[in-house]
Amino acid sequence: MAAGPLLSLTWTDHVTGRQGFLVVDRLVRGVASGGLRMRPGCTVDEVAGLARGMTVKEALHYDPASRYVPLGGAKGGIDCDPRDPGAYPLLVRYLRAMRPYVEHMWTTGEDLGLSQDTVDRAVAEAGLVSSIQAVYPLLDDEAGARRRLADAFAVEVDGIGLGELAGGCGVAEAALTALDRAGVPHAGTRVALQGLGTMGGATARFLARAGLRIVAVADVKGTIAHPAGLDVEALLAARDAHGTVDRAALRPGDLELPGDAWLSADAEVLVPAAVSYAVDAENQRHVTARWIVEAANMPVRPEAESLLAGRGVTVLPDVVVNSGTNAWWWWTLFGDIGADAEEAFAHTRRSMRALVQRMLTRARAEGTTPRAAAHAIAADRLPVIARRYGCYR
Repeated sequence: MAAGPLLSLTWTDHVTGRQGFLVVDRLVRGVASGGLRMRPGCTVDEVAGLARGMTVKEALHYDPASRYVPLGGAKGGIDCDPRDPGAYPLLVRYLRAMRPYVEHMWTTGEDLGLSQDTVDRAVAEAGLVSSIQAVYPLLDDEAGARRRLADAFAVEVDGIGLGELAGGCGVAEAALTALDRAGVPHAGTRVALQGLGTMGGATARFLARAGLRIVAVADVKGTIAHPAGLDVEALLAARDAHGTVDRAALRPGDLELPGDAWLSADAEVLVPAAVSYAVDAENQRHVTARWIVEAANMPVRPEAESLLAGRGVTVLPDVVVNSGTNAWWWWTLFGDIGADAEEAFAHTRRSMRALVQRMLTRARAEGTTPRAAAHAIAADRLPVIARRYGCYR
């Protein structure tokens, strides 16, 4: 995992001068998987780190008995605020520039700042068939697989699409597995989240329905808090497409606090589900939680994780915690599960629980962090995948 990526591209938009990036960490069977993010300040180094993480996520879900064969890891990024009026035309121009890669080697989808609906609309406008068309040649029944995935994306549960819920189910199951190993009851365990968008919102719902108490939620306007617990469903109903909550929906007693107040909330579990690099060496000292569950990509800086570990705070890493979204796409497309919510949730829970258990058991046995254990598990599997399917770095 120490070698550089297979491919790293920097694109400059001829209209705005803004930059976009594509990094392919490695290919398996000629294809790599990884989302496309849009945020101000995005860099090629950030995208490269995310691409390496995707290689690990894919390897962690390798099961020789499954129809889903893990792909390589890749990532795309655009340096722009997704709320900028010019963001969507920029996205279309980026995808036109990246068209050969999307057609032949890079399967992508929503990530920070971009919803799947927006990606799909821009992909069509850019003249592409699909954001995941590069994987179609690997399917035994392309038409059936595409129909199954489309049917799955059409499924909603209590107003939220299955595509959102699958990832949140995985994050929640990672947190619940850690609680169960520690003998901590679900009921009343307090949770603070940063972000109520696609991943954070679905995670909040699953944790609340498991009996945990969501005591703080942060969005771009600040932190909403209530020590007795927030009304999660009301907040979900009052959020916009970017996960910002309409404050008119708050109840008497709900507190409006500064944006960083979620970090120091009186809670056992913190779930950073918004931006990368949210927890650094300086602000980590405010954390009083026992667990940080990384729903976002790279939210805890390495130096902060080391300091947190020294204080007894366990960081459950993104490469495991948020891997359920990516895996759900492929489980559905390749036919390991159908377009059914309960089947998707059951499969996700089994897979995530087994993976988290394996990671935490190895971390304890080797006296290392969960992140190091996850990377070690992936490193064991990558040569097996390479020998069986072909891997190109």
